Amino acid sequence: MANILDSEAGTELFKHYETEYQLVQADLVQKLDQISELTGEPRKAALSTAERALEEAGELLDQMNMEKQNVPSSSRTAINKRLRDYRSDVDKYRRKLQTLATDRSALFGGRYTDNPGSSSGDRHFEQRQQLLSGTDRLDRSTQRLKASQALAAETEAIGASTLADLHRQREVIEHTTTILYESEGYVDRSVKTLKGMARRMATNRIITIAIITVLVLLIIAVIVSKFR
Repeated sequence: MANILDSEAGTELFKHYETEYQLVQADLVQKLDQISELTGEPRKAALSTAERALEEAGELLDQMNMEKQNVPSSSRTAINKRLRDYRSDVDKYRRKLQTLATDRSALFGGRYTDNPGSSSGDRHFEQRQQLLSGTDRLDRSTQRLKASQALAAETEAIGASTLADLHRQREVIEHTTTILYESEGYVDRSVKTLKGMARRMATNRIITIAIITVLVLLIIAVIVSKFR
């Protein structure tokens, strides 16, 4: 089924986090399945790797939870449900990891005794694992930062292109406005010309009527003078 975010705007970063979470989730499930078949040092290394993956999954969920504020409200309900499902899955993986980690006989193999003490080699191994864990987390954080920077650069480029389009549209609108003002000037001059023509026609009509009236009066006067 198509992702509901595919048709929404402003969710690219959320989809990026979600895709990365799904990859980490698939890797974590595979690691948890493999741990049950391991013993000794390989099991400790696998547990440490799974714990780092679990921490990364939690960090990605936190990022998704913050980014959901930028998701359109029409998609917010479905996203909240997905986040709750993801949280439930992470809690389930964490409980499974704790169960696997407390299985000391499988963890230490033939070296397991009831004594709680640990050898110097175990301490060194744990220190190396902690150092590797910190390095891996730093690398993953760096990769996420680079991906976010690339997305921000792409968004900035889109914004610059949009601003350029808006600038061109503004120039077109200003040019159209200028043409409209010029057309309005032409219309005003045409109206004034028509009004002048109308006034001249009215004046000519009055003059014509006056001339006709004078002629009629002269004719009447001539006729009257003949009958006297």
